[in-house]
Amino acid sequence: MAMMGASTHNHEDELWPGAEGEWDDELARILTVEAEAPVVAGGISPSGSAKQSPDQWEKSATAIAEPPGSRNQKGSVTANEQRLLDNWLTIQGINLTRHANALRPFTNEEFGTSPAAPGEAHIKAVNRFIDSLRVKLDEMVRWVAASANAAKREPNEDRLRILLERKQVASNRVLYVEGIWDFYFDLFVQRLSNFRERLLSVDRIAANCYEDLYISIGTAQPTPGLLPFSYASSGFSPATYRRGVPLMRLRFNKNLFPLIMLPQHRLDNVWALSSVLHEVSHNLQADLGLWDEMPIHIYRRLTTEGRITRSVAQVWARWHKEMMADMFALLLGGPAAVESLMDVVGRAPASTVRFNPLGVHPTSYLRVLISLVLLQRMGFEKMAGDLRRVWQRLYPRLTPADIPRPIMETFSRACELAVDTMAFQPYRQFANKSLSQVLKFGPREMTIVEQAGRQLAAGQETGAVPARFMIGAARFALDNRLATPQAITDNFYKTLGRR
Repeated sequence: MAMMGASTHNHEDELWPGAEGEWDDELARILTVEAEAPVVAGGISPSGSAKQSPDQWEKSATAIAEPPGSRNQKGSVTANEQRLLDNWLTIQGINLTRHANALRPFTNEEFGTSPAAPGEAHIKAVNRFIDSLRVKLDEMVRWVAASANAAKREPNEDRLRILLERKQVASNRVLYVEGIWDFYFDLFVQRLSNFRERLLSVDRIAANCYEDLYISIGTAQPTPGLLPFSYASSGFSPATYRRGVPLMRLRFNKNLFPLIMLPQHRLDNVWALSSVLHEVSHNLQADLGLWDEMPIHIYRRLTTEGRITRSVAQVWARWHKEMMADMFALLLGGPAAVESLMDVVGRAPASTVRFNPLGVHPTSYLRVLISLVLLQRMGFEKMAGDLRRVWQRLYPRLTPADIPRPIMETFSRACELAVDTMAFQPYRQFANKSLSQVLKFGPREMTIVEQAGRQLAAGQETGAVPARFMIGAARFALDNRLATPQAITDNFYKTLGRR
């Protein structure tokens, strides 16, 4: 997945070291002048064992003797030349200071006061993060200003060189922080655009997924304070960036809160937003600590109870993230999640039936069949059977050249065990309940979805229907031609925007 939705600076990668320790290395470099500067009177260098502040260093630098050759070759420096140099030296500090100061904290009001505006918790988290980067940046800027003042008092070759080198290091650091600041500005400013109502709706669906799951777990475990934040971008597929994962657009610093990126066309087709449930589910997996455990459980179950070879079991274990997100999405939103999945992966046979031995996504053809096993166990046997036959009509011919024979020969047994392991076995993360117990979706919940679909099509209030059910409601309204696609879309966003 690639980060999108924010402007970039065209600078070499080496300007953006990501590790926290490299800040210290750069600051140490900007303060070190032992090998670069002459020794001041008394034999103590500006960066010697007696640590100096920028002001102290500036004063001591005036005592440095001017080396030969620093004068104009034609004679003494003229008053006009000195004035121009003084002006240039002064402006360097001004420019750098103002550039750094422009990376100001965000305010709650600058991105609007509507419900779609970024929440106070998200803004505070970003401000704290950028402030932590600015502490050493401000120290660098002060040392550049000190070297500029020293060069004005004694404009010899060494003083000017030290200024230029410090200016370059500090300028690169300002751009480093600016890239991070820009990233969050681009995220937040979308909440002033025409996307704001749509992104608010996605945020509310994501929040509802978290709230309902954590409440259903039934322990004293609170929901995370920073819930997923959505933004629009170009491209075909949605993506998510989990909490705590280093991101290239953040100069490989850790992501502060889950991000859900949605292509504009998905926002236009609200009945296809089951992809939101899938992407939110990746974050639920990670936040609950299922990410590392599930592949072990799947592999063990398949090799022991299923008597499936280790090589095949390893393939299924490698699929765990995407399969588990599909399980979550189906139990969060109902059958619409499978129909939406079929929309996305239903492509040319050469793409849909192609097996990738190292892929983290199940082969697209098999992926739909895996979800249909869960749909059947949720109490939708007829729908699952009908969708399976439709899917197999779309892809009637499979050969070992498409999917290896060991995968196909064991698929039914492996699929049943994998689905049972993910959705019907108890886990400590669910307070010793199963996923299907904490996220219940069956025929009763489907009745609620269908009623909401009729109300949505008619432009009526849907009441207290969970936000996560509204995607299925939109799909039901579209499947049954209850309203035009545009009317369904408009009513969907109005309904979620009023909450």
